[in-house]
Amino acid sequence: MGERVDSWGGEELKQALAAGSAWLEHHVEMINALNVYPVPDGDTGTNMTLTMQAALQEVDDLSDDESAEAVAQAVAQGALMGARGNSGVILSQIFRGLARRLQGLRRFDALELASAMKEAADTAYRGVIKPVEGTILTVIREVADTAEKEAPKNNDLLYLMEQIVAEAERSVAHTPELLPVLAEAGVVDAGGQGLSVILEGLLSYARGEEMDLAAIPGAMVDLQAPTSEEGWGYDIQFILQGQDLNVEEIREAIAGMGDSALVVGDPTKVKVHVHSPEPGTPLNYGAHLGSLSDIVVENMQAQYEEFTAQRPSAALESSIGIVAVASGEGMIQLLESLGAGVVVRGGQTMNPSTEGLLEAVEKLDAEEIIILPNNSNVILAAQQAQQLSSKRIRIVPTETLPQGVSSLLAFNYQADLEVNAQAMDRARKQVQTAEITYAVRASQVNGLQVEEGQAIGLLDGELTDSGSDLDTVALKMLQRMSAQDEEIITIYAGRDVSSAQAGALASKIGERYPNQEVELIESGHPHYPYLLSVE
Repeated sequence: MGERVDSWGGEELKQALAAGSAWLEHHVEMINALNVYPVPDGDTGTNMTLTMQAALQEVDDLSDDESAEAVAQAVAQGALMGARGNSGVILSQIFRGLARRLQGLRRFDALELASAMKEAADTAYRGVIKPVEGTILTVIREVADTAEKEAPKNNDLLYLMEQIVAEAERSVAHTPELLPVLAEAGVVDAGGQGLSVILEGLLSYARGEEMDLAAIPGAMVDLQAPTSEEGWGYDIQFILQGQDLNVEEIREAIAGMGDSALVVGDPTKVKVHVHSPEPGTPLNYGAHLGSLSDIVVENMQAQYEEFTAQRPSAALESSIGIVAVASGEGMIQLLESLGAGVVVRGGQTMNPSTEGLLEAVEKLDAEEIIILPNNSNVILAAQQAQQLSSKRIRIVPTETLPQGVSSLLAFNYQADLEVNAQAMDRARKQVQTAEITYAVRASQVNGLQVEEGQAIGLLDGELTDSGSDLDTVALKMLQRMSAQDEEIITIYAGRDVSSAQAGALASKIGERYPNQEVELIESGHPHYPYLLSVE
């Protein structure tokens, strides 16, 4: 146990938060895995880590003798602009509350920290329209209550941090009792767990424990999605043939060379797919292990630029700019062709930051803007961007990519901002979206028992179906969506299914629903082999 800590100034606060951030990064994958649904796109840990990194970058230029107030204000500003996903936005609000209470203080003691924690909890709750208990909000509230109760007993920061961390752990463990869906899935709240981990890092610093940030696995990893300047990189695919190939070892190595890594096979033949800025790296690695065949290297940036150059300008223009969020080359191209002025790259696992959305808004030469988040986890960040911009912004709260497409189709170039926002909102409500993927773990949710590797389907965000293969689940989902009563069935094929596979599914659906128009779009989105929409 460390010695008594009477107070912290700006430098101590900065170092404590750096320790919290490093400890969070060490636990990213564990937190990402705490998804209620066993889908392959858990991103809470990633979002919170990127938010913490943005917060700390803001204090890099501050001197070592800065006040606690200055550091807290910089952290709050950095977190606000870098906030990603709902968990990141709530975390930014926690820092905002802390900064508000530390205003005017060069140093702070346990009593002042307890008061700041209370303000942090209150600010976080005010930042959410419909607070839900059993989440990160519950954890920060119960931590703040404990801090207020314990600080008067012993005005020692180390003592208070120990009480705070113990309460955070207890509160996280309690979340399934408050949110039944967590209990059924057998997980605790991911955002609450992330906050608890950050506080553990702060406690480690308060105890004077050495934390070699460079030695911590995963510390300061670059989780940022490629920027437009970096480009799309290369799509590399090949088959590796050899003897005694270690598939797990190859998978781990390839994953470190880029993103969208897919490595499957056996000890004699392995199929490799990865997106990387350096195509030679995975190819050289594979060549050292065996012989390569069926090599494919595609310059995705060149393909995108060619499309952009050839895409005709819209016949109609509007004074209203549209910002949309999407991933997948085909999907981005589709949204742009439908009138999106700027498409911010992102979605599940790489939610765009508040700053990224704000930059997109300011980039458009229009004073009236409509934002299509196209993901429920992006809506809060969009709301933050709306508050920070001087432009008139309306958010159409699209939660899926098909909803975004439908909203764009409803845009009227002759109508004003309010009329368009209302029409687009009505359009997105008329779309049902099914997301089809593979379960990453065994789970029971909504009374449905699924096994790891089984095909599963989510209808408008709720896990409803499972089956032996993707096509079976897709047909189940369409039946559940009463597709026979609708006019259009659209299949959005992700990057992990081939054109032949998608075409075969489209044929099956066409045979099953001969009276409906069936459209197939190769959108290239990640994580979900298929998105289906009916309207």
